[in-house]
Amino acid sequence: MSGREELLDLADRWAGLFKLLGDPTRLRLLAVMHHRAPGTATVTDLAEATGVRVATASAALRAMEAAGVVSGERVGREVRYTLDNSRIHDVLHHVGFSHDSYSHESLD
Repeated sequence: MSGREELLDLADRWAGLFKLLGDPTRLRLLAVMHHRAPGTATVTDLAEATGVRVATASAALRAMEAAGVVSGERVGREVRYTLDNSRIHDVLHHVGFSHDSYSHESLD
């Protein structure tokens, strides 16, 4: 594979992630999940923290789960979500999102 082909292949591999991050609702949900401790946020928590309807958050989370970006773990009647993609995790750090404090109150 030539240098040009490698460059274009790398761009193609990142394009899907940048498309996912380009949606404001998905980016907000990811930012909140990134800030909170893994596996602590329900769809209702995420919807309230991001200012979107539960149905909107749920649809975005399903799409991100299908893409392998987040995972949901059922705990009783709730599903708790975790950011599961290390490349997106790294990008969130590079653009300034942190998880220095896992306080729920700091985002509500």
